[in-house]
Amino acid sequence: MRDTVDLKMAKWMPGYYQIMDYAKGVTSFSALDNKGKNLPVARPDSNTWRVSGIINMTFRVRYEIKADRRFVANNYLDTTHAYFVPEATFLYVKELINKPVQIRIKVNSPWDKTATGLDSLPEKANEFTTSDFDMLFDCPILAGNLEELPPFEIDGIKHRFIGYNLGSFNKIEFMAKLKEVVKEGVSIFGEIPYKQFTFIGIGPGYGGIEHLNNTTVSFNGNGLDKKESMNSMMSYLAHEYFHNFNVKRIRPFELGPFDYEKENRTNLLWVSEGLSMYYEYLIVKRAGIINNKEFLSELEGNINALENDSGRYYQSLVQSSYNTWIDGPFGNPGKGADKSISYYDKGAVTGLILDLSIRNATENDKSLDDLMRLLYNRYYKILQRGFTDAEFQQAAESVAGISLSREFEYVYTTREIDYNNYLSFAGLGIAETKDGLNGKRRLSIIKLENTSSIQDKIFKGLFGD
Repeated sequence: MRDTVDLKMAKWMPGYYQIMDYAKGVTSFSALDNKGKNLPVARPDSNTWRVSGIINMTFRVRYEIKADRRFVANNYLDTTHAYFVPEATFLYVKELINKPVQIRIKVNSPWDKTATGLDSLPEKANEFTTSDFDMLFDCPILAGNLEELPPFEIDGIKHRFIGYNLGSFNKIEFMAKLKEVVKEGVSIFGEIPYKQFTFIGIGPGYGGIEHLNNTTVSFNGNGLDKKESMNSMMSYLAHEYFHNFNVKRIRPFELGPFDYEKENRTNLLWVSEGLSMYYEYLIVKRAGIINNKEFLSELEGNINALENDSGRYYQSLVQSSYNTWIDGPFGNPGKGADKSISYYDKGAVTGLILDLSIRNATENDKSLDDLMRLLYNRYYKILQRGFTDAEFQQAAESVAGISLSREFEYVYTTREIDYNNYLSFAGLGIAETKDGLNGKRRLSIIKLENTSSIQDKIFKGLFGD
């Protein structure tokens, strides 16, 4: 029997690698015994409330939480809707984090819908259950007068898009394109690992965070009548959707089980985020949403961002991944000398290099897709754990059938990238100019003349035409 219990608030949210100190938003905390009398409460540390005097009794706690920021990693509440991040809302007992959880949400009577990845309790409105706190923390909640777009099915699995204040756009065309995006993502792995998937648009704001059976994204559909805006939105959603495979299932060893009280550092966010950025381009290209020129333009954006970042002389990809808790995901620009990089940019470029290297070594019989499938089957399905740095490189080399130590120097060191060497595998090259106004380098991907049959085969394998 216990006389005290420590109730904790998470300090961060998986998918957003920053200490958020959610406990700072908690006020008016009190604990009541089963007769409604106040129980003693202490604060042993910044994210813990210690409740005493609870032997042989149930008790309840009351508290208020701050909800004023329109961001996918924060709570937001107004008179029209509410968005709740479970890590910033629900307390947990560390020793009981693997126990089942049941929650009930009381919503304003005019509000008609609640969207979440949690399982609904049969015949009980706005009551949900889940297997443990990890699953609870993986399922944000949106409530209000929400709009749901016509769902689609792939292999009998329902996919929904539901959100607040979606805006005015061609919603039939939007869902048709989104279906093609999901189909291409699924085709890489050959199966769907969830029972249902929900895209949850939280309304105006910023950010997108991935989850096992849902993704929460800031969303405003106004302007999607323009091709560029629609393409950009599909690329954004492709990235967040692909994360249900790459990071939620294919994951670095350090990212699960989670410790919600401290930084969960890993060297491999360049795989989780950078390769997902590369795949968002591949997916929308394969879905027929963008063409070859637009695909190359996206890659050129990453290349130029990296090549015009002085941080590339100082920080490697693994250092960028490990230090994101300090530097942020896009490096640390504007705060003294720029000695950091974005693992999104260099990670996407490295994804291209690995893809071309594998294709070249196997005469296009294998690609980065085969590496992702190997990681999915070996570590997620069979071993049911994440992979280490060494295991990722070993997996890549087993697919390529050769050593990739030269390519992984771009991961572990600040060595300058030989773009022409790798692009030439697909009959491509780099052209360089300088901006006359700011002097920045401008690198463009060009098609080479007089290419070989192997180069043409790899080009066709990469571009699909």
